[in-house]
Amino acid sequence: MHRLTLRLAVALLAVTGLPAAYAQSVALAGILGGKALLVVDGSAPRSVAPGGSHMGVHVVSVGRDGVVLEVAGAQRAIQLGESPVSIGGSAAGQRIVLKADARGHFINSGFINGRVMQYMVDTGATTVAIGRPDAQRMGLKFEQGQPVMMNTANGTAQGWRMRLESVRVGDVELRSVDAIVTAEAMPYVLLGNSFLREFHMNRSGDEMVLQRRR
Repeated sequence: MHRLTLRLAVALLAVTGLPAAYAQSVALAGILGGKALLVVDGSAPRSVAPGGSHMGVHVVSVGRDGVVLEVAGAQRAIQLGESPVSIGGSAAGQRIVLKADARGHFINSGFINGRVMQYMVDTGATTVAIGRPDAQRMGLKFEQGQPVMMNTANGTAQGWRMRLESVRVGDVELRSVDAIVTAEAMPYVLLGNSFLREFHMNRSGDEMVLQRRR
């Protein structure tokens, strides 16, 4: 008999697809086997396998620690245990709300050139920084970029400077974002100032709000 492991967490996501003043609420309540437990607009949890849908929310894929959903043609990634993200309504595309984890880091999921990535906000990083394995997984043609030498904890290492077509966090998307791909693997994509400088940043306790500059 196969053992089904239920990993419970709450990760809220509001996605557009309804009138501009309204945001559909989607919660990932957990992962049961290869299925996602979804709560849509406060409904009872529904177990949905990849390829299935519930109340207009389509499950694209289910991983060990998160899922990729699609609503109205737009994909969203949700990780187990991620902080609530408010997306949609009149502020759609302008505001990102993040909550710090137990170590005080702001870690969440987003998209680079339409491919899922997991990032950590790093105000000390000049640009978005991506480890080579992640860059290869996302199909980035970084070796066509400008070679640069970087100072690391292990000495000098080669990297590649490039420009990303798009970086999307929640439903906020920036185009033509400067990035550096490092030769070494990194646990997260570092969301540096080539992305962050486009926002007013306001932190209160464990919450950070990024408001798009006009």
